[in-house]
Amino acid sequence: MSMRRGLTTITVLLALTGLLATHALAGDTKSDDRKSDDRDTGFYLSVGTSLSVGIQPNRAGQNRPTKEGYPDQLYAALSQTRPKLRLVKLGCSDETTVTMIFGGICDYKEGSQLAEAVRFLHDHQGSVALVTIDMGANDVEPCGALSGADQQLCVIRALGNISANLPTILGALRAAAGPSVLIVGMNYYNPFLASWFQDPALATASARLQSIFNGLLEVIYTNPAFGVPVADVAEAFFSTDFTPVPEAGGIPRNVLLICQLTWMCAPPPVGPNIHANADGYAVIAEAFLPLVK
Repeated sequence: MSMRRGLTTITVLLALTGLLATHALAGDTKSDDRKSDDRDTGFYLSVGTSLSVGIQPNRAGQNRPTKEGYPDQLYAALSQTRPKLRLVKLGCSDETTVTMIFGGICDYKEGSQLAEAVRFLHDHQGSVALVTIDMGANDVEPCGALSGADQQLCVIRALGNISANLPTILGALRAAAGPSVLIVGMNYYNPFLASWFQDPALATASARLQSIFNGLLEVIYTNPAFGVPVADVAEAFFSTDFTPVPEAGGIPRNVLLICQLTWMCAPPPVGPNIHANADGYAVIAEAFLPLVK
């Protein structure tokens, strides 16, 4: 996603805050009846978008998968005490809630990432210790290329897709995994805070959008039917903390961290790029860690 396209989408989404007003936050449930040996052996299954793939730009600015993504770093941390745990990554860059269900971007033997994950969970019943998922951000990405009424309709449709499809995804994962397998989701950091350097008001507006979007994810993940706790990546990036940092010339703390933990402030051709760098992926992994220990 280009920064200009993303910032245009932010402006439209802010006008649609009422769309989410009718959602009520559900209670978080988490199964505690997992056997201790299941947690220490078996598989860690990672599903999701480019963040689960560890995408980063190379020197030419081309996005490439790496082994520095949050699943890789979370797995490395868990392996310190669970040496028999094995990581399986099924993520797909640019995946939306629609394509995760129906396929069309990455190649899977079962036709889609969700079907592949469900098959894996069925084939390894009793051997999966953990599933992590990030999903939803790419649903709104195409809307940035549109304008006016077309863009507004696109955004409404995208949020509707998330509301309809993410529960379907989680329901399928939960049914295939069973009630005792820990599934953990995440909310998102806000790369568009980097707009502070050109337009501080737009950076502030993007923070309000982030709260709306992450709130929708929270509603869905913590539905008792799924029992999926949420790694608070937004908080880990101090996304709403606009406190000026004197040592950095008064740059707000959240803006400074976006520059330090993503490629948004990197010079062309590498940046601006919304993906986390290795340090940023480590921060995301650390947000998961308290929920999976």
